[in-house]
Amino acid sequence: MNKIAVVVVYFGKFLNYFDLWLKSCEKNPTIDFLVMTDQQLENCPKNVIVKSLTIESMREKASSALGFAVKLDRPHKCCDFKPLYGLLFREELKDYDFEFQPSVNEQEMRELASLGFLEKNENIVFLGPSGVGKTHLATSIGIAAAKKHASTYFIKCNDLLQQLKRAQLENRLDARLKHFSKYRLLIIDELGYLPINKEDSNLFFQLIDMRYEKKSTILTTNMNFNEWDGVFYDAVVANAVMDRILHHAHVVPISGKSYRLKDHLRQTD
Repeated sequence: MNKIAVVVVYFGKFLNYFDLWLKSCEKNPTIDFLVMTDQQLENCPKNVIVKSLTIESMREKASSALGFAVKLDRPHKCCDFKPLYGLLFREELKDYDFEFQPSVNEQEMRELASLGFLEKNENIVFLGPSGVGKTHLATSIGIAAAKKHASTYFIKCNDLLQQLKRAQLENRLDARLKHFSKYRLLIIDELGYLPINKEDSNLFFQLIDMRYEKKSTILTTNMNFNEWDGVFYDAVVANAVMDRILHHAHVVPISGKSYRLKDHLRQTD
């Protein structure tokens, strides 16, 4: 499975040099070229993937993604929507290699991506060693939430704590806590990768407590729950955080080899 994809949207008759472009695609076998078009295209290189799309369908996709009717009546106007291509044509979970990571339940992931947990203010914890795909899955669910116009924010745990600590020093902690509490979905990535001191532990608890049973939070962590006493400075704080996170939570344990290294590992098998 290639990891780089180029999205090409083209409506109307192909230009004379299009065959040359196909040959150039063939010379770059590590890249997938996704051609969205209303034309028939045959005998393409195997890394050129053709999807049927009309300009009307393109307009509907853009309108749905943005939440308002867009004007798209001429093919050349598609250029205005290039920044949206990743949103319009990305199917969040289909590019995840479940075959490589059998500990991930594909059906469970698709159910979580349907966002029912948001309606119940439930949380998700992706638990597993480095490189197994925790951030990938959390981000995919975050994108699905954003597409449904649910306010979503992604942040590394260390960056979050640094922001809260700086806000406390500048006497604006309440405002910063309210900022992170307002999001319908907050994704906190890499909890436990760096030690958390006593002050930061208390700041983290305050945020989790403010969101408890009001908003949904996704955590990714490499630490088992019985190790959280070592993540947070104080075992009492660790238990209080776990109590609020896990009370209404979907815990997704992921085991296995590093997803980042999977292609290299397969070559050595």
